[in-house]
Amino acid sequence: MRASGFTDQGSVPLDRLIAGEFPRIEEKVAVVKGAALKRGSLLGRVTATGAYTLSEAEGDDGSEDPVAILAQDITAEDEEALVYRTGEFNEAAVIYGDGHEADSVRDELAAMQIWLRRTVPA
Repeated sequence: MRASGFTDQGSVPLDRLIAGEFPRIEEKVAVVKGAALKRGSLLGRVTATGAYTLSEAEGDDGSEDPVAILAQDITAEDEEALVYRTGEFNEAAVIYGDGHEADSVRDELAAMQIWLRRTVPA
């Protein structure tokens, strides 16, 4: 029997990405079409298009600056995805693009209230 007013909120895979209770703000964003990415990928935003893609340190289109963490797996056909704008995340479960690692992006992400925590290995 279900209580009146409650609905199914879905589920989140047990991947150890979430590392704390700091409020997570989620947002639906446009993603670069053709990129299949896993939940936990560290994303940057392409300045010219506003679309999000895996952040790589050597990028020169704006996406080299990480700004969000992917909240769901996406396929090459997807044009939108849910991302986390704030929250506490297990640094071992985050997927970093080339040239990035937890220590190289920690301060930049903290300024946006995305906290990388050393927790249980993913």
